[in-house]
Amino acid sequence: MKKTQNSYKKSGVNISIANKFVDHIAKITNKNVKKTLSPINSDNIGSFGSSFDISKIKIKDPVIVSCTDGVGTKIDLANRFKKFDTIGIDLVAMCVNDLIVQGAKPLFFLDYIALGKINLKKTKSILKGILKGCKISNCNLIGGETAEMPGIYSKDKFDLAGFSVGIVSKKKILNKKNVKENNLIYAIPSSGVHSNGYSLVRSVLKKNKISKKLKDELLKPTKIYTKEILHLVKKNLINSAAHITGGGLVENLLRSIPKDLSINIDLAQIKTKKIFKWLKSHNISDQEMLKTFNCGVGFCIIIDKKNIKKIKTCFPKNYMPYQIGFISKKGKKINLHNSLKW
Repeated sequence: MKKTQNSYKKSGVNISIANKFVDHIAKITNKNVKKTLSPINSDNIGSFGSSFDISKIKIKDPVIVSCTDGVGTKIDLANRFKKFDTIGIDLVAMCVNDLIVQGAKPLFFLDYIALGKINLKKTKSILKGILKGCKISNCNLIGGETAEMPGIYSKDKFDLAGFSVGIVSKKKILNKKNVKENNLIYAIPSSGVHSNGYSLVRSVLKKNKISKKLKDELLKPTKIYTKEILHLVKKNLINSAAHITGGGLVENLLRSIPKDLSINIDLAQIKTKKIFKWLKSHNISDQEMLKTFNCGVGFCIIIDKKNIKKIKTCFPKNYMPYQIGFISKKGKKINLHNSLKW
């Protein structure tokens, strides 16, 4: 047969390498599934659609909850520092941490990787992180898409997105209507910057040097709160919750309380971390820090005072919840007291 002048491969898309990556995904996900009790179709990877059997899940009046998210420009730092094994954890965390705000147990996860050219070593490393995130959150990776897009992404650039589905009993759904006057706001520490505000981080890095230790902090994966929060939901110990992502502490807490109640926060109680102190030292106002970053608070729970002792037994020492505020009916919608301690 006469060779053609043009081909998909010559345009920059290598189907054979993509197929090798799919085979790799199928091999390691099937191996992972066999170690779990989750009812899953082992032929999902490479199929047109992914299936998940929920018939054996014993939840009365089940409600399905779904979330989708990405990791933003943290990807650029992963490329810059050539570290790809944790960015997948971030991807899973950004989705499942939203699921548990409703009290939903994550069931499965799908990923979308778009890149200019498939580098098997790099994509396998990204996948390793995604699988680790799924393991931490006790859910299964059941499918996804890897899109090679030359000309859209330069050779080393890529993007990540994820989609997760969870399940919760109708009676166990965390609803802001459960929040009452005099409820307490408890902060659960973050592991670091998590996956928000990296456009500002990158802007600071363009003009300032950073130590090796703090550089490592920038790529520290987002804490997954699934185990702890679902235990509290099971025991009926929390009224509402908030995942502190884009918009920071205040904006995300506002999404988790009724319109007729107010938030009161003592900023001096927030336990900030060194990486935020470093960012703050580069001409960023307190207001901007609060609006852009989690500032050390990765998740919040709104609780009754009587449940404090029981709640604290569910957390490891380095992620122990602590009070930063309370709910009231009087005053402005948002009442911030004192200043952050840098």
